[in-house]
Amino acid sequence: MGALEGAAIYQPMCRMRTTPRERVIDSRSSLRSDRRGWALFLGIGALVFLVDQVSKYVILRNLSVGEMWNPVPFFKRFVTLTPVTNTGAAFGLFQEHGTLFAIVAILVVAAIVIFYRYLPPSEVWLRISLGLQLGGALGNLLDRVRLGSVVDFIDFKIWPVFNLADTAIVSGVAILAFFLLFSQPEDEQRSEGHS
Repeated sequence: MGALEGAAIYQPMCRMRTTPRERVIDSRSSLRSDRRGWALFLGIGALVFLVDQVSKYVILRNLSVGEMWNPVPFFKRFVTLTPVTNTGAAFGLFQEHGTLFAIVAILVVAAIVIFYRYLPPSEVWLRISLGLQLGGALGNLLDRVRLGSVVDFIDFKIWPVFNLADTAIVSGVAILAFFLLFSQPEDEQRSEGHS
């Protein structure tokens, strides 16, 4: 019998030898870990949502749509705060499809929450990734529902105007892509550890 086969038989046998008290303690720590995971996920989502909405409020309160501002004149040719309304997707793509994108945003939020429920407790970076995406999607969704369009204001001149929600979504997707491309499934990690 190989080392891997022996380990595969040994692990379930160890689980069978636990007492009811040990199983209760294990389930409590799992529940605590799950609560911390949900707190991280929802906390990041709420923080992104709050920062996004406050930033849009401050921008609209102090600048008119289309008005450019940068406190350092030298940098004005590279980046300005320029509020614009966006009825399309991220970065102003596909204009005039606001209702469709509101429906898509609702579906994305639902998919993020459903996908989150299947994450292993040890995947902290995936929780952060999904929290960023959730907060960004909710921030832009609220704009669509409340204003009929999304408020964008960060203008780098060589790139379409965007907002902090877009930044959070793209950052979350980048973390998710990195994780999916470069992480090893737990089964592979365990088998390498036993080699």
